[in-house]
Amino acid sequence: MASPFHPLASLHPYRVWDGAVARAVRGERIQLAVLDLDPGIEVPEHSHGNEQVGIVLTGRMLLRVGSDERDLGPGETYVIPPDVPHRAVAGPEGATVIDTFGPPREDWERLERLEPSPGNWP
Repeated sequence: MASPFHPLASLHPYRVWDGAVARAVRGERIQLAVLDLDPGIEVPEHSHGNEQVGIVLTGRMLLRVGSDERDLGPGETYVIPPDVPHRAVAGPEGATVIDTFGPPREDWERLERLEPSPGNWP
């Protein structure tokens, strides 16, 4: 059996978009990702069949979920229901967020994987 423990810096990050890199741990029914967003990067509007729940760890991001938009900072959370369009813009210092997805993001398995690195957090 493979180890159930995974240091964040040992994971091969996903290049989700230019300027958005996710270090993710997949379970059978849930996925946890630490997502680093470069300063000012825009995550384009998109939707997916996964429920997404997250929290901002560092920095700021402007998040729109459906027609509701909010500027979020450290400690602020969000819930994105399945199939609801959403987009984000990182603040001038960038942002690091934790996102959870249920079920895991199958589409990420087709993304470019980068060499392990510690990322911006902790």
